[in-house]
Amino acid sequence: MRIRRNDFGVLTPPELGTWEPTMTVTVVIPAHDCQETLDLTLAALSAQTYPSHLLDVIVVDDGSDPPIEAPVEVVRVRESWGRAAAVQAGVEAATGEVVLVLDADMVPYPEHVEAQLRWHHLAPYLVVLGWIDFTQPPSLPTPAEVAAGAKDLFPMSSHRHDWAEEIIAEHDGLRSAPSSLASRVHVGATASYPAWLLRECGGMDVSLKLAEDTELGYRLTQAGAVFVPDPEARAWHLGLPTAMRSFAELKRYNDPFVADRVPYRRYLRGDQGRQWLVPYVDAVVEAGSYEDVRATVDGLLAGSLPDVRVTITGPWEWLTDSRRSPLTDPLLDLRLLRAQFTHDPRVRLADPPPGVAPFRLRCPPGWMPGHDTVAQLVEHLEATDGGLLCVALAETLEGVVTARLERTAALSRAALVIRPGESLDDVIDEVFGVEWVDGADFGFTRRPRLYPPRRPPVPEHERLARQRDKELARLRERAAVLRAEVTQLRREAAKGRRDTARWKEKAEHWRREAVRLARERNRTVLTRAVRRVRGLTGGRT
Repeated sequence: MRIRRNDFGVLTPPELGTWEPTMTVTVVIPAHDCQETLDLTLAALSAQTYPSHLLDVIVVDDGSDPPIEAPVEVVRVRESWGRAAAVQAGVEAATGEVVLVLDADMVPYPEHVEAQLRWHHLAPYLVVLGWIDFTQPPSLPTPAEVAAGAKDLFPMSSHRHDWAEEIIAEHDGLRSAPSSLASRVHVGATASYPAWLLRECGGMDVSLKLAEDTELGYRLTQAGAVFVPDPEARAWHLGLPTAMRSFAELKRYNDPFVADRVPYRRYLRGDQGRQWLVPYVDAVVEAGSYEDVRATVDGLLAGSLPDVRVTITGPWEWLTDSRRSPLTDPLLDLRLLRAQFTHDPRVRLADPPPGVAPFRLRCPPGWMPGHDTVAQLVEHLEATDGGLLCVALAETLEGVVTARLERTAALSRAALVIRPGESLDDVIDEVFGVEWVDGADFGFTRRPRLYPPRRPPVPEHERLARQRDKELARLRERAAVLRAEVTQLRREAAKGRRDTARWKEKAEHWRREAVRLARERNRTVLTRAVRRVRGLTGGRT
């Protein structure tokens, strides 16, 4: 069955209890110091409706003290620690065609395994996600009570994976979710995988102590997986997960690890000039003329999209240090390319890398992308969630010269379902979509005839003229500054003169006022004296 993008609606799973399973499944349970809840998980697994002869369980003890005890196979983690290492140890020991990972604080409903496995019988590249009900019971039931039926044993918590359920609901049960979003709901507390696909994509990244499910979901997408959330594959989660109890602390810890490994999280890659473990775009340029290849690689590295890695493919093993004529060496172009790029950490001289980056751009040498070309191509492909963008660059007698922006997930999906004799591009078109665009519209140009551009030596008279012009410009700038200072001093001097005149006027006013008051005072004293004399003489003068 060929599924287009993540639209698993073309599949019709059987009703629970109405079909005959044939596939084997190994349930892997990573466990660390959780004997009490693990006993409940195992009790619930003993009551599954999936045939017991097709189901086996492996418990992986991640350094518990005291060691975990279980009536099933127990694998001890010896060389590492953490949930990722425990899951990987279980995957390596699993013998089932399907691996179902279930955390040791999960109590699955009786139909849990059957609900997930019915999908795996329909297509070999599905990742099926269980549905989690959170509970915080005041006390735990006994394993015997759980084995009798786990549906009504616990009170439902008000907490849910709201963000994941919103993504699922907003995208038609995840069927219309774009490739860069579908894997975001991959929560490994209960999820099942085709064993071959899990191993093919590399299994768990055991270097991670948290965020291992996020990183694995990204790589499964690149491997061509389809994500199927099944609300009928229900399970209880005993207590709240770390993401609900310590969200800010968890995000602070996870962000640098996720940024380095998951290019889809663009908001985590806002740092200017940074390089990352997994690039957003792997660009591939075939070795040829030194000038052609250099022009193309220079354009790719100078673009506005920083996390681009370039691979130059060619017969590098042919380059030896045997005696040769340096200027007439038949491998001169190849040797010059190695000298030009061998020490650039963004350029690799090798075969095309495996499909880890979400996009691969194949560009013919001699064609230069503009500053925003790669970013615009990726944005266009993401907007349509297409699988392949064919960029027409020129038409020659041999045919159309093209660049190709390929979605890794689309190539992987096509490789999974292609039949002998089919065209790969036709299959990509069927499962994701193929579009043709004009390279000129996205800024592709042919390299200049002379590359890299060379500047001839500047004649002496031009050098002196430029030096004189620079000195004149400096003096003019200095003169402008001095003129501004003079203007300011003149303004201040004019203000000082106005202030001086105003204070002189005020001083004259107060002098006159003082004279007036003095005269009035003298007249008053004289009048009193006359009155006193008259009083002494009896009014006679």
